[in-house]
Amino acid sequence: MTKKSNSSLILPSEITPQHFFENRRNLMKVAAASTLSASMGEWFTRDAVAQSVANKLNSTPNVALSVLEKKTSYEDVTSYNNFYEFGMDKSDPKQNVKNFQTTPWKISIEGLVNKPRVFDLADLLKLAPMEERIYRMRCVEGWSMVIPWVGYSLSNLIKQVEPQGSAKFVEFVSLADKKQMPGLGSQVLSWPYVEGLRLDEAMHPLTLLTLGLYGEVLPKQNGAPVRLVVPWKYGFKSAKSIVKIRLVEKQPANSWWLANPGEYGFYSNVNPEVDHPRWSQASERRIGDDKGFFGPKRKTLMLNGYADQVGSLYAGMDLKKYF
Repeated sequence: MTKKSNSSLILPSEITPQHFFENRRNLMKVAAASTLSASMGEWFTRDAVAQSVANKLNSTPNVALSVLEKKTSYEDVTSYNNFYEFGMDKSDPKQNVKNFQTTPWKISIEGLVNKPRVFDLADLLKLAPMEERIYRMRCVEGWSMVIPWVGYSLSNLIKQVEPQGSAKFVEFVSLADKKQMPGLGSQVLSWPYVEGLRLDEAMHPLTLLTLGLYGEVLPKQNGAPVRLVVPWKYGFKSAKSIVKIRLVEKQPANSWWLANPGEYGFYSNVNPEVDHPRWSQASERRIGDDKGFFGPKRKTLMLNGYADQVGSLYAGMDLKKYF
């Protein structure tokens, strides 16, 4: 993998030391809990502090795989979401996840592997050191964010099950529970939600098995408790609330491709030269910019700005055909 140079990467000197960041967050949470306790009693203080510790997810910044750009606010990241299992409007997921149970949770890994296995959250948390990576994220609808995700390369998990030589693709299956997910009543997609990558894409260091953001466990509306993040592809490729991973020989039939293959190709790489049939992909709006949707658009970068790192995966391919 070729590292990207100059302004797009964070220099070590420009990163806030982790212990300063952690202490600041903890002090803010404890202070908030203490203020409320004056009117609600000592029990609330204990409960709030315990909850802040439970939500924390320690990680080390990965400078080489992070971008040097203004991060989208926590509020925007957690309130403006595409998660159709909980509704089709951007505000629906945050409103509709209150009863979503994310513990206990298990992910089965099966298919063309020598050691199929079921992992629970405790297994995943100790499998590899947690890293914070600041990634650009681009939605096919034309909006983008910059998010500090927490997790580790998906390859760490896949290596545990020893892929067989015949495995060429990886299929990801999300939870589909009508009792917890009101959006499953919609006919816009076939459920459960299914996504897929080529095996070499899945094994690339940038592909992140994600368990948190902003130093805390994943909020439910962002795909808790475990999701995929593939930063050079449109956001719908990053499957949420994953319960099954299958290694297969043939290209998986992912949900959006099944719904409309003319608009949503299997690869779905961010490409300003390949427009969606109903809108251009040449530019985008960054969520959280001061002028919002009335501000100027920014130029969309090839492969979302990760061409130096992942461009070799598509050498010789016609990316207008394999979109």
